[in-house]
Amino acid sequence: MRPPRAYENPDFLYSEEARSLRILAEYHYPLNRFEELGVTDTVVFFGSARIPSPEKLRQPDYPADGSKIGELYSFYEAAREVSERLTHWSRTQAEPKGRNFLVCTGGGPGIMEASNRGAYDAGGRSIGLNIELPKEQHPNRFITEELCFDFHYFFTRKFWFLYYARALIAFPGGFGTLDELFETLTLQQTMNIKNRIPVFLYGRKFWERLIDFDFLVEYGLIAKRDRELFRIVDSPEEAVQGLLAVLEKEIE
Repeated sequence: MRPPRAYENPDFLYSEEARSLRILAEYHYPLNRFEELGVTDTVVFFGSARIPSPEKLRQPDYPADGSKIGELYSFYEAAREVSERLTHWSRTQAEPKGRNFLVCTGGGPGIMEASNRGAYDAGGRSIGLNIELPKEQHPNRFITEELCFDFHYFFTRKFWFLYYARALIAFPGGFGTLDELFETLTLQQTMNIKNRIPVFLYGRKFWERLIDFDFLVEYGLIAKRDRELFRIVDSPEEAVQGLLAVLEKEIE
C-alpha cells in the first residue's frame, strides 16, 4: 500500500511537528484570498461579543444571568450605524477612485455582528476573522461569505487585523477587546508597525472610567504624546466624521 504524501496526511498535519505548517497556512491562505478579491484597505471594528443584538434582546429570558449587559445595547446600534455609513462612503466615494475600505471584524456576535451587519445594510462586502474558542464562536451571518475565515492562532489573526488597516475603532469590550486594542497601541508606540493606524475609542463614559490614561502619564508610565495615539468619540456622527477625516486623505 502506498503511503500518503506528507501534505495529504492528516495525522501529520495535525501533529505537534507540523505546527509551523499550520501557522504558515493561516498566513498564506488569507493572503491568497485577499489578493484574489482585491482587498487592500480595511477599517477594523473591535468590541465585545456579549453585547446583544435586537433579536437577542427580544428573547424573554435575556439576560439569563441577570447581568446589566443589556444596558450596552446602544453600542450595537452605534457600531451598525458607523459601519453602514462608512461602507456607503467607501462604495460611493472611494471605489470610483480605485480604493475600497472594507469593514473588518473578529467575525463573531455582538459588536462584531453589528459592524458586519452595517456593511451588509449598505450593500458592501465585509471581512470576518473568526477564532476557535472553548465556547465555540460561530461566524455571524452578515460576513461576506468569501471573506469569512476561521483561525486557530490568535497571533496570525491579529496580524490580519492590522496588515491592511487604515483606521480602527474600538467599542466597549472585555479582555479580548482590550488585548487587541493595547497590542495595536503598543505596536504604534514602539514604532514596530509600518503603517500608522488612527485609533478611535467609542463611548467616553466607558473608556474614561475603565482606564485613567492621565494617571499613566502622571506616573511617567506612558509619554504625554502617547495620548495622541487614540481619540475618544461619543456618537456615531463624531465617529464617522473622525474616520472620514482620516480616510479621505487616503484617496486625495
